[in-house]
Amino acid sequence: MGTVGRLTSIRAVLDTSVLVSALVFHAGALSWLRDAWRTGRILPLASRATAAELIRVLAYPKFALTARDQRDLLDDYLPFCESVTVPSPPPTVPHCRDPFDRPFLELTLAGRSDVLVTGDSDLLALAQEFPVPIRSPSDFEQLLIRSERRQYEIHEERDGPF
Repeated sequence: MGTVGRLTSIRAVLDTSVLVSALVFHAGALSWLRDAWRTGRILPLASRATAAELIRVLAYPKFALTARDQRDLLDDYLPFCESVTVPSPPPTVPHCRDPFDRPFLELTLAGRSDVLVTGDSDLLALAQEFPVPIRSPSDFEQLLIRSERRQYEIHEERDGPF
């Protein structure tokens, strides 16, 4: 795991729908994720394939983002990511119905991620057979809160309250 200050960053793969929600909808339900990667509480992982998918989706007409808007959103995310090269051949992953989900599973394994965060029902359905936890954004938020509490308690126990 990466470290920032005294806290340990959670290595996380965020699927495209989660990222778009966090990036495009500033006051939305997933806007807390931006703060999480900006402060180093999570270390997002990205591969060539997952970054390309994000770029493709940000260009969808339904978001009405200019090229500059798209660059600004990418600039608010990609610098905080650890770039991971997925080997060829990629790690073996369970069969998934949607081929666009495969790169996220492969990145999770190749990048030694602690968690894959997704709202995608096809990916969530693989949670029992995948060796890395697959969590919904709300479950991940609770996991992050619990992890921070534990780290704070350990720090306070070791070093005192101040």
